[in-house]
This record gives sequence, structure tokens and C-alpha cells, in this order.
Amino acid sequence: MMMDNGVINNYDGLYPDGYMEQEEEWEREGLLDPAWEKQQKKTFTAWCNSHLRKAGTGIENIEDDFRNGLKLMLLLEVISGETLPKPDRGKMRFHKIANVNKALDFIASKGVKLVSIGAEEIVDGNLKMTLGMIWTIILRFAIQDISVEEMTAKEGLLLWCQRKTAPYKNVNVQNFHLSFKDGLAFCALIHRHRPDLIDYSKLSKDNPLENLNTAFDVAEKYLDIPRMLDPDDLQNTAMPDERAVMTYVSSYYHCFSGAQKAETAANRICKVLKVNQENERLMEEYERLASDLLDWIRRTMPWLNSRQTDNSLAGCQKKLEDYRTYRRKHKPPRVEQKAKLETNFNTLQTKLRLSNRPAYMPTEGKMVSDIAQAWKGLEIAEKAFEEWLLSEMMRLERLEYLAQKFKHKADIHEDWTRGKEEMLQSQDFRQCKLNDIKALKKKHEAFESDLAAHQDRVEQIAAIAQELNTLEYHEVASVNARCQRICSQWDRLGALTQRRRHALDDAERVLEQIDLLHLEFAKRAAPFNNWLDGTREDLVDMFIVHTIEEISGLMDAHARFKATLGEADKEYQAIVNLVHQVESIVKQHQIPGGLENPYTTLTAHELNRKWSDVRQLVPQRDATLAAELRKQQNNENLRRQFAEKANAVGPWIERQMDAVTAIGMGLQGSLEDQLRRLKEYEAGVYAYKPHIEELERIHQAVQEGMIFENRYSQYTMETLRVGWEQLLTSINRTINEVENQILTRDSKGITQEQLTEFRASFNHFDKNRTGRLLPEELKSCLVSLGYSIGKDRQGELDFQRILAVVDPNNTGYVSFDSFLDFMTRESTDTDTAEQVIDSFRILAGDKPYITAEELRRELPPDQAEYCVARMPPYRGPGAPPGSLDYMAFSTALYGETDL
Repeated sequence: MMMDNGVINNYDGLYPDGYMEQEEEWEREGLLDPAWEKQQKKTFTAWCNSHLRKAGTGIENIEDDFRNGLKLMLLLEVISGETLPKPDRGKMRFHKIANVNKALDFIASKGVKLVSIGAEEIVDGNLKMTLGMIWTIILRFAIQDISVEEMTAKEGLLLWCQRKTAPYKNVNVQNFHLSFKDGLAFCALIHRHRPDLIDYSKLSKDNPLENLNTAFDVAEKYLDIPRMLDPDDLQNTAMPDERAVMTYVSSYYHCFSGAQKAETAANRICKVLKVNQENERLMEEYERLASDLLDWIRRTMPWLNSRQTDNSLAGCQKKLEDYRTYRRKHKPPRVEQKAKLETNFNTLQTKLRLSNRPAYMPTEGKMVSDIAQAWKGLEIAEKAFEEWLLSEMMRLERLEYLAQKFKHKADIHEDWTRGKEEMLQSQDFRQCKLNDIKALKKKHEAFESDLAAHQDRVEQIAAIAQELNTLEYHEVASVNARCQRICSQWDRLGALTQRRRHALDDAERVLEQIDLLHLEFAKRAAPFNNWLDGTREDLVDMFIVHTIEEISGLMDAHARFKATLGEADKEYQAIVNLVHQVESIVKQHQIPGGLENPYTTLTAHELNRKWSDVRQLVPQRDATLAAELRKQQNNENLRRQFAEKANAVGPWIERQMDAVTAIGMGLQGSLEDQLRRLKEYEAGVYAYKPHIEELERIHQAVQEGMIFENRYSQYTMETLRVGWEQLLTSINRTINEVENQILTRDSKGITQEQLTEFRASFNHFDKNRTGRLLPEELKSCLVSLGYSIGKDRQGELDFQRILAVVDPNNTGYVSFDSFLDFMTRESTDTDTAEQVIDSFRILAGDKPYITAEELRRELPPDQAEYCVARMPPYRGPGAPPGSLDYMAFSTALYGETDL
């Protein structure tokens, strides 16, 4: 019922305008059943007599026996327990009116608003007015105080009936008109509280009169509830009178009111058990997710820590592609799993804290910090693995280049040395004439010059082989074998050259004809020929560059080389001119064999061929350098594309991080506003993901182009990946924190204003916006909220006790969640083990133990079985077999869990 300044208004909407006005409205609408007045008269008379008999009297005719006001006053004294003014004993009409007025004044003093009911109508025996007055008394003294789950009067009484009869078949209490006609609802109410009085299983819906008589007889005989209803009236009336049924049902409620304590206790126990069951489910889910994530990390780490390849560039590129597939497909679901794991953990801790349970401690190795450490190790391994792959690709690329260069130079050298050993071992000079000997000697001198010129090439070959050994080339054995053959041959050539030179010196003393022209040709042709060989080698030499500057340097060097071609052409013409002079002399003097140059095997024709080759290779070299320049320009464009995108994505991620942090500091409206904005940011971040994917595509092109540095951006793909993942994690974590704060606020009943005040005070003293308060900052914050913390020793002790609550691990700082939890505990009530023990004690009838049968009777099935399965046996004296220890069970609910 609604109360307003001590006046009862409306009786929860039962009869808005008072008894008479309601009756008149029903009569106008054709809803008033004439049988109702008869039912009310019987019921109200029985109800009055159930109270008047306590004073040793009663009434027979309700409209006549209250006319003098004496029994009316007596009835009010019995049901209220108070004494009314002394009645007038005269028999005159005005004496009767005075007594009735005293009764009506007493009713009004109890906050009841009497509408259209006067003493004259009662004295005159007006039945309708008398019934209205008695109904008003019943409402005030029998129904008004009924309260079930914050409902009162009619709604509370109806809800009580629904709950008590819910387990019974064929019973469906929806109102006080039709739901009680077949009598099963009355029988169910009795059986629920006194199953020994009625065998409900033998009742049938087809026998309403038998059901009603059974209920009324048992209630009167064993429960001291008089018959207030007539079974025939209930059956023969289309819609029984609601007031009569309510009056009779209220007697049942008051009879069984002692059982209400047990129901309240059962509700409290169910609430606590549901919290415990949900917490255990969350713990098991956390353990499962943590185990799965840690197992995946353990399976992934050996692959990331592996540094084995087949030592080929193709194999290394295949490893890089596998790593890209891992980053794109395999890792993102694990990032989401990690965020969900942290969210579930925070939610669980918040629920445990709000339900006054101890904090959850995961099994060893599955703490959030363990998972974070394992994840950090994974990220470090990823970075090291990618860096190793790129460096390995550079090494293998360099190896391929060196191997090809070694083969090229070795081929040229072996072509040059072919037949040289046989030539040096030849004894041809033994049969030669003087001129031939001198020619052989000059020829040998030219060979020595040529041999010295080739020394540099041999050293280059050896140096390349050494570098291939250093870089661990996979075919280094064959390289070493070939290099050894070349060096050994080179040593033999040197020894043979010395031996032949001494032999020619011995013969020189005998043969002294020198052909100056042939000698000059040999001397000038040999270095020029060597220059031609070196130039041709340089023009077809392979190169590897990574920047425009490097290719530009090669092009500048090539341009400088082309500038020397004029001088080379002059030298070529001069050497060819020597041949022409020899031909002219031989022709002029008819010297036999004079055209053969005894000092060199080089001919003008060979020099001409090589010179033509050089002039053809120059434009080819121009084209090769130009193609490489275009490639490096394309690489430069890729660098700029990546930098342009990265320089936009990087600051965007940083701005989002700052915005999320600002929202998490509670600086932007209510918690719902913060949660809404965080959801918007979350949607915006996922909508931004195509930019990250586009950047990944550009980064793949950069890597495929073998581009290893970018001077246009401070951002790398790795830093952007980490920033993106941190942004997603930060949004999820902040959403979870705000949801937990909403959960804390709503479950503890604190207002938005209180929460705003707590957040504003916390942020005011969090000067550095770290989301934490140092002890001194916390003290200032508490003082600002009205806490009295003195500067004396007692004040310091009080503050240390607070610190032990908000910082139990002695970290040296206090988070907002801990601060909010402390403030809500200070502002609200919490359930305790003592409350649960008191509730079980009520269900057990004050016994120190409880039975499984009692639990199953008082609790819903799932909660009852939960208790039976977990309660330890009661060990005290005098308990029947199977008794359970509810005290130990209740204490365990607020202690350590199985997990």
C-alpha cells in the first residue's frame, strides 16, 4: 500500500475512490454481482467472530450487531491491541452514534481515509455501508502489512500465493476471483506448510466441492482458521467476490507467517549460491582459455627461435612468406583471445569483490602476469625472427653474387692459363737460330709481364673464396677446391717461368738479334690486351645496389671510364701501326718468317676483335645501369608510399590511444557515456583496419623489393603492428573497466553523482594522469572526500589500515578500481558469511545442522542439489544420520575456492 503523510491511499489501486464509490462504479458498468454481498456478509461475519471470540463474544447479524457501536469498539480493541475511549452506555440513538463515531475516529487515526461512510448509516443498519466499513478494517489490520519483494497489499498477497503453489499441478493462481474456485489452491497452501494434514496426490480438479470442504475443514480443525466462505457459493457464482476470498486467504497468510522467515532465508541462500556457481564457471573458463593460449605460445616459440635454413635464397623467402601468413592468419585470433582472457579475469575479480569473496588466484603459471610475460616473449621472438630472416636474405643474396663473380673470374683465368704450362716446359729454343732465340727471350719477357699482370686477378679470386668461406656458402667445398687448383697452378707457372727465363738467358749469349719492332709491339700489346680483358670483365661484371645513390655512383664511374676511351683508341692505333711497320719492313726486305712475332702470341687481329667487343659492351653497360636506376627509383617510390601511409597511421594510432586513455580517466560524462564513446572508438578502430592491411601490402612489396631501410619515416611495420595490437587491447581493457565500474555502481547502489565525485577526486590528485595514486596523493584524496585523517600517530595508523585494504600487495600505488571498491564498501552494505549462516539456521529450525530433505523442500532443485553435494557431514552430537554442516559450508563460501 502506498503511504502519504500517515494516510493510506488507494490500497495499491484496489479501490481508488473508497468503498462506496467503487461499488457504485461497478453497479453502473453492470459488473456488480448480487451474490457478492451475500458472500461478503458470510465471510466478514466469520472474520469478525474469529477475533471477537478472543473477548468471549461474537455476532450473528453483521448489520444489526454493530448498530450500537459497542461490539464494533470491542472488535477494534482486539485486533489493534489498543484501548479505545470509554463507550456511552445509553440506549438512545445519539448514544449509539457517539459510540460508532468513536470507532470511526479510531480507524481514521490509523491513517485510513473513510469515504462516504458515516455513523448514521451504521446505526441505521445499512448493510452496504456496514460491509464497506468492515472491509476497510480488514484492509488496514489484516492485509495492509503483507509485503513480498517490496510489493504490498493485494499484489504482495497474490505473489505469496503464486510462489507457495508454484510446484503443484493443476494450480495456477492469477487472481482472487477464479483461481480459488476448485479448492486446489487452498489445499496446496495447506500442504506446502503442513504436508501431514492433506494428501495432495489424491485430490482431483474434477471434485471442486470435495476439495473446498477438505481445505476448509482442515483449516478450521487444525489451523484455527474458521470457515469464512461457503463452498456452494464459490461454485454457483460465475465470479466469486474478490474481497471475501482475499479476507479468507489473508488468514492463511497470517497463520503461516512464521514460514516467511524460512522463505526469506531460502531466497538469500539461493542468491549467494548463484553467485558462487557463476564465479566457479568463470574461473574454469579462465583456466581453459589460459591453458590454450599458453600452449599455443609454447608450440609457436620453437619455430620462432629456429635459425635453420637450407642456405638458399628461395628457402629463406619461403620462410618469410610463412611468417607473413602467421602474422595475418594465425596470430590475430590469439590477440583477441588474450584480450578476452584479461576481460574475463577483470570481470571475475570485480564480481568476487562485489560479493565479498576473496580474490581469485589462478593455478601456478597461469597468472595474468604469466600470460603477459609469455606474450612479451612471443613478441620479442617475432621481432628477432623477422630481423634474422631479413639479415639472412641479405647474406644469401651477397653469397649468390660472390659465387657468380668467383665463377666468372675463375673461368677467365683458367682460359688464360690453358696451355701455359706446356709452353713453359717446351724446349723449342734448342733448335732456333739467333733471331729465334732472341725472339723467344723477348716473348718470354712479354709473358712474364703478362703473368705479373694476372697476379691481381688471382688475388681477387682468392679474396672472393675467403669471403664465401666467412659467409658460410653452402657449396664452399667446391669453391675451395677450385681456388686451390688455381693457386697451385699459379705457383707452378711462376716456377716454370723462372726456369725458362734462365734457359733463354744462357742461349742469349749466343743469339743476339733483336727485332725492336716485334719487341715494341709485344711490350705495348700485352698491357693493352690485359687492359682490354679487364675492361671487358668490368663491363660485364655483376653488381648489387640498394639505393639511388649507389647506382648513381656506378653510373658516374662508368661515365668517367667512357671519358678515357679516346686515349685508349690512340694507344690502339699506335700498336696497330707497329704491326703495319713490321709488315712494311718484311715486304721491303723479304725476311722469311719475319711476320711472325717471336715475342708474343698477340696479333693485331686479336686486339682488333677485343677492341670491337669493348666498344659494343659500352652501350650494353649503359642499358644495364639505366635499368637498375629505374629499379632503384621504383624502390624509392615504394619507400615514399610506405612512409606516407605509415606517417598517417602512426599518429592516428597514438591519437586513439590518447583518446581512449582520456575516456578511461573518467573525464567525459557518465559511465554510460564513456562506454558508448568507447564502443564508438572500438567501431572506428575496426573500420580503420583496411589502412593497416593496405600498409601490410605495401610493406610486403618493400620486402620483396629487398628494401632494408627507409629514411622517410620513423615508423616500421613492426612498431605499427605492436601499436595497433596495443590500441585494440587498450580499448577492450578500458571497456571492461567501465563495465565493471557500472557493475560496481549498480550492485552496490551508489549513485552516478557519488561515482562522479569519486572519479573527480581521484583524477584531481592523479597529476600525471597515470591512473594511479601514490600513498600521499591517496591521503589528500580521502581528506577531500571528508575523511578525517589526523596528523598524529593515530591518524597514521588509521591511514595504514586503509592502505592495507586498497594496496594489499604493497605495490606502492592505488588503482582507481581498488579506490572505487574501498569507497563503495564504505558506502554500502555487503552480504557476509554470518548472514548466510543465519539464513540456513532459519531453514533448519534453529538446529546446528540441516538435512537434505529440508534443503530440497525449501530451496529450488538446482540450488538444493548444489548444497547437498558440497556440504560436509555434521559431526556434532545428537544429529540423525545424513545431517549436514551448514556453518562450515557458509564459511567456505567466503574463503578459498577449489580453484
